Amino acid sequence: MRLILDKSESCFAMAEASAHPSHTLQSGCADCAIRRNAVCAHCDADELAQLEEMKFYRSYPAGQTIVYAGDALPFLASVVRGIAMLSHTMQDGRRQTVGLLQAGDFLGRPGRLRARYDVVAASDVILCCFRRQPFEQLIARTPHLGARLLDMAMDELDAARDWMLVLGRKTAREKIASLLVILARRAGTPHDIDLVLTREAIADHLGLTLETVSRQFSALRHDGVIILHGARHVTVPDRARLIAESGDGDNA
Repeated sequence: MRLILDKSESCFAMAEASAHPSHTLQSGCADCAIRRNAVCAHCDADELAQLEEMKFYRSYPAGQTIVYAGDALPFLASVVRGIAMLSHTMQDGRRQTVGLLQAGDFLGRPGRLRARYDVVAASDVILCCFRRQPFEQLIARTPHLGARLLDMAMDELDAARDWMLVLGRKTAREKIASLLVILARRAGTPHDIDLVLTREAIADHLGLTLETVSRQFSALRHDGVIILHGARHVTVPDRARLIAESGDGDNA
């Protein structure tokens, strides 16, 4: 065994070592918990059977890099569990998170082998991976699968535009409130949020310092906007008030 691996080899080697057998996660594509939000949402039984033949699972502990920007991504995937961060690191070492992938979101781009951004597991992450070539072949002969990918890409574009507003125009307090609103909406739990992101990850995502993030969480708690249970669970007594704090009003 070689002692030195390049960074792309090392992250995939570690992923293989921690891969979960599929029966520990799902009984099958038809019963998948994320299917209504995933790329396969509109697939029929025959198409699901084809996906079963090309899929496998990989798991990544929090903090592990799934793929580095510029490296080959040999599979396409749906997030089954956890949150992954897409980030860009500048030459001077500064890092900016440009997106979050949550349950049901799609990782990778058909026809593009190399990753555009670093992808890091912000929490423990499980991916349902599809071998690239057969998946791209299935897209070519299944128009509604390609249409579903397009719909997801347009949703991602809308989210990116919204995030430009968050990063460019909102105060630190509004940024924290906006993130909580987004996480609650995606989880479908408007009054309870499991905050899988660390304070450091939130700071990277929002372009804030760690101290500012901690201070704003404390301020929102002090003002009764949120209730903190330890470091990772948030209760929202009044969702309308949290939305108002985000600066989005009825658009949230």
